[in-house]
Amino acid sequence: MGQAILQFGTSRFLQAHVDLFVSQALDRGEAGKAIGGILVVQTTNNPASAERVAALASGDGYPVRIRGIRSGERIDETVTCRSVRQAMQADADWSALRDAVATDVHVIVSNTADRGYQLDDLDGPELIGDTLHAPRSFPAKLLVLLHHRWRAIPAADISIFPCELIERNGDVLRDVVHALAARWKLDASFIDWLGEHCVWANSLVDRIVSEALHPVGAVAEPYALWAIERQRGLMLPCAHEHIVLTDDLERFERLKLFLLNAGHTFLADRWLEQGRPQDETVQQAMNDAASRAELESFWAEEVLPVFEALGQRGEAETYLVELRERLLNPFLNHRLADIAQNHAQKKLRRFAPIVALADKLQCGLAQPRLRTALAEQGAREVLA
Repeated sequence: MGQAILQFGTSRFLQAHVDLFVSQALDRGEAGKAIGGILVVQTTNNPASAERVAALASGDGYPVRIRGIRSGERIDETVTCRSVRQAMQADADWSALRDAVATDVHVIVSNTADRGYQLDDLDGPELIGDTLHAPRSFPAKLLVLLHHRWRAIPAADISIFPCELIERNGDVLRDVVHALAARWKLDASFIDWLGEHCVWANSLVDRIVSEALHPVGAVAEPYALWAIERQRGLMLPCAHEHIVLTDDLERFERLKLFLLNAGHTFLADRWLEQGRPQDETVQQAMNDAASRAELESFWAEEVLPVFEALGQRGEAETYLVELRERLLNPFLNHRLADIAQNHAQKKLRRFAPIVALADKLQCGLAQPRLRTALAEQGAREVLA
């Protein structure tokens, strides 16, 4: 098998999530478990990235250390990930990358930065025919590579798995790429191909990857999930016990957003309001009786009744059992100061949907903690 999977990004998350899943599937060696190895492309230019790409390009593999609690048992083990077979730098290796996509690649995975879907006005349609210069933005890079693939094998199908933490990420990325193709006035038959032969997967990734290893590798928790919305023509990079195909992706998104993400932001909000120690971690907050009690009350009184109204309370309580183990992970140095970054935006993204759904379902919940936090945020915005 060749490099059937193209991956944008070398983040420690991808190293311990998608790349590890593919490696474990390849190790099992059963037919149909994995479609092939991974070609990683690094899109940034800095010394740390260059060193990481060089280490990945060696093909020697890298360590992933799994540390945490699972079903009450402490886990501390190291596995070697060997799925990455090639690594390139976009600007330096653009021509070779285009050639690789034209022949071998059947799946594209991405995990770009927070602004990864933003366009760059300096990118233009002339880049379609330029084999030497990489576009600046990720969507433009993807568009040029897909156009090259269409010209080489117009009947080929390709599945695209954005892993950015954006709701309906496949739909969002598809719309950005389609709009850019229209702006560049590309061939109508190519734009049709983007819709007919490219499968844009909506998915949700979930794994806390707490630390990068040097020059490549990662430390991650035992829990992992890649929930992918089922659709016609979808080609998975591999089969794995942590990959779930679903017709109801929103259920998985709601559990993570309402319980994990909102729980993190609630702890960070209390940390800020109460002036708690600067270096306090999630695990320390969970082991503080008062802090833990506040979080448990938040879940029980303001979040779980929403799941009950949906007929999903049992599912949410089961999720919480595993979530508590994750937050109590003694190996995880997850600082509340880090979670509190971009706190205002996180409160809106994580708290407002809970309140909105409670109102829509007419739950009759007071939700004082959520509503106070959102009201305070609204007042700050008005004053600003």
